[in-house]
Amino acid sequence: MRRTRTSLTTKTSALLLFCVAALLIPVAMWAQTVTVTGSVSVIRGKTHRKDSTNAGVVVWLTPVAESGSPASTAAHSKERFTLLQKDKKFEPHVLVVPVGAEVRFPNQDPFFHNVFSLFDGKRFDLGLYEAGTARSLHFDRPGISYLFCNIHPDMSAVIIALETHYYSTSNKDGQVTIPNVPAGAYVLHVWNEGSSPDTLKGLSMPISVSASSTSFETLLVPDNATLPLTHKNKYGRDYEDPAPPGPAYSRP
Repeated sequence: MRRTRTSLTTKTSALLLFCVAALLIPVAMWAQTVTVTGSVSVIRGKTHRKDSTNAGVVVWLTPVAESGSPASTAAHSKERFTLLQKDKKFEPHVLVVPVGAEVRFPNQDPFFHNVFSLFDGKRFDLGLYEAGTARSLHFDRPGISYLFCNIHPDMSAVIIALETHYYSTSNKDGQVTIPNVPAGAYVLHVWNEGSSPDTLKGLSMPISVSASSTSFETLLVPDNATLPLTHKNKYGRDYEDPAPPGPAYSRP
């Protein structure tokens, strides 16, 4: 009788171990991630740009479900990012965040700023705030937001909110590095401030990521958009000249 119970106990334990292992195998396979690398080369017309950097091109991967359609997105991010205002500039000029992230806008200039965006993406107006203070904002839906300052017309920036954590911004040499990507099927997307929407749409392509496939060929990104040289303030009016055209007073 003891032998029978012992035998049953051994078989039961072995069966449980087998079931646990079977459940853990897919998890382990999914947990194995790789770093996807590649490069971009921004071109103007038919020649490669030699007078400018290849930095600032955003590349991201959108997972594809078994049906061939985009996979459902993960829960909104609770990460925090910073878009600094200093020396009448936004730093960085291009900021990529996952949907749900909070962006802080500190003012480190010795004067007021008023950050706003009234274009595609998230529309907002942070109002006037002084040196040494900051405002924060959640980017709760995907989109591209073009930012300006209502006081200083030369200031501009772009915030790109994505429904994926697999993204990267190219460095000055055009190198792209996307870490922690699980193996699977994706759609690769590209964004560049100087490229037209149709061009960027044409650069999207399917890509398969695995232990033996972790890179993509150099992407040629045409710099062909017709960008406005000027923009209006948040009221839709021209910016006022900060300095009068003549002297403050004239001598008698």
